[in-house]
Amino acid sequence: MTFKKSGLLATLYLTCLLLALALTSSPSMAEKHHSDSPDFKTIKVSDKIWMLQGKGGNIALLAGQQGLLMVDDDYKVMSKALIKELQQFGGLNKLTYIINTHWHGDHTEGNLALGTEAHIVAHNNVRTRLLTAQEIKLFKMKSAPYPESALPDVTYTSAMTLHINKEVVNIVHYANGHTDGDSIVFFKKANVVHMGDHHFSGFFPFVDIDHGGNVLHMAENVKQVLTLIDDKTQVIPGHGPLSKKTDLQDFYEMLIGTSAEVKAMMDSGLSLTQIQEKGLSSQWQAWTDGFLSTEVWISIVYNSLLTS
Repeated sequence: MTFKKSGLLATLYLTCLLLALALTSSPSMAEKHHSDSPDFKTIKVSDKIWMLQGKGGNIALLAGQQGLLMVDDDYKVMSKALIKELQQFGGLNKLTYIINTHWHGDHTEGNLALGTEAHIVAHNNVRTRLLTAQEIKLFKMKSAPYPESALPDVTYTSAMTLHINKEVVNIVHYANGHTDGDSIVFFKKANVVHMGDHHFSGFFPFVDIDHGGNVLHMAENVKQVLTLIDDKTQVIPGHGPLSKKTDLQDFYEMLIGTSAEVKAMMDSGLSLTQIQEKGLSSQWQAWTDGFLSTEVWISIVYNSLLTS
């Protein structure tokens, strides 16, 4: 089948570096954020849409007679397993589109193996990021520039629509939430939305301030999405279990609530270290179960407030 393809602030740096070892050694992060399984767990979302959970970000797969459309494609180490998983949907040669919700490797490294088979669609800023070396200091992750075959070859500025398998797929840029190049993908007929990393279901999210993200902007973006979906909408988060509107609402309230608490402490004159020592109210304790510690989340909120 042939296709047409040819600065995080200094305080956050210090805080994240000091906390990185504790974070990456946390059993809950290893067990609940990224699975060590070499295979994918496949969950049926609607008649034509499935959610695939592997090691990195959740994948959405739309299948039908016109081929396969995939949202995100996990880490490179999962590509062999992903190709195997696609066999039950017609195989790799049916892959028509890959949508990258943002540039992070746990959502785009699969481009390296699959990019020759399909058009890669993303916001303009994703291609810009992938053209050059990138680094996420919190996780000590570095990535080299992607080869041409793994770069998005279809890019957009504000929104675009794909029509495939009798589905209307709206791809919308929500600026400066998780990164500077985030897309949220709406499957209009199926009433399914893939949030990218604008939703970590049930736990504190990573917000990449160094690459254009901001907690307050993320909250505003999520608020907008909440007005566009209903109680029957299936919500695919970037990380975590298949969700509903109520889960996304809870996530929004956490973003707003924790930001308000940190701001109140900042306004009272407390330093970042003092705020971390004091911590957040007990209602947010459950949100540490799976990814970021309260101390790291406070540092991300703190620096988001400084840059807003």
